[in-house]
Amino acid sequence: MRPNLLKQKFLAGESIVNAWLSIPSSYAAEVVASQGFDSVTVDLQHGMIGFDSAVGMLQAISITSATPLVRSPSRDPNDIMRLLDAGAYGVICPAIDTPQMAADFVAACRYPGKGTRSFGPARGLLYGGPDYFSKANDVIQAFAMIESKEALDNLDAILATPGLDGIYIGPNDLALSLGVAPSAQPGEIVEQAIARILDAALARGLLAGIFCSDGDAARRRLEQGFHLVTPGNDANALAAASSSRVLAARGGKQAIGVSGY
Repeated sequence: MRPNLLKQKFLAGESIVNAWLSIPSSYAAEVVASQGFDSVTVDLQHGMIGFDSAVGMLQAISITSATPLVRSPSRDPNDIMRLLDAGAYGVICPAIDTPQMAADFVAACRYPGKGTRSFGPARGLLYGGPDYFSKANDVIQAFAMIESKEALDNLDAILATPGLDGIYIGPNDLALSLGVAPSAQPGEIVEQAIARILDAALARGLLAGIFCSDGDAARRRLEQGFHLVTPGNDANALAAASSSRVLAARGGKQAIGVSGY
């Protein structure tokens, strides 16, 4: 089976920079995945992406060295299984608030013996190789999103879930759950929660990932101890690059009624 390079980097102690796609375009996916990212996540929860678009995007990512990941639209095992069948090598699952949710999620990512995934790998077999079925349980990664006060209350039990590969923090939803407005620079209460989640994941040897506002924030999170960082998404990057070019063309003067992203 084709190796999971993200998993290999984690086991080797290397930092992982992950791209995040919200625009339904296989061409954009190919361009982003060709920029040197270690992994690329197709976001079906908050991105403007449906399953049909996701398949083409996973195909585009597959011609690069980046590991193809998805954020599933929900915890529905049918959604998770279908995305794995489409060739995703890892699933970031939103709103894992209880140990039972974590166990159900992991089960959806594993074939019987370790889980409840039904057989029908389709494109997963094409991308992974002829021995996909016998090795998928050990290669595919399952990442639980920790993004609520309830998840914090159940943190130790969630992280103890057999087969869970790691966690991914959604800072904005975590902030909302803690009664704080989302911000590119999380306040003290959110930072304390993030530090607590990170410490707990590190103590269990789990991969710890987090969404960041930009590249500088991502670098700081790596320095903090996170293994995987996402420096914004494709829509942010497109808006920021477009805005800077408009400003440059106008000699640094912004038109009235036009603002940067």
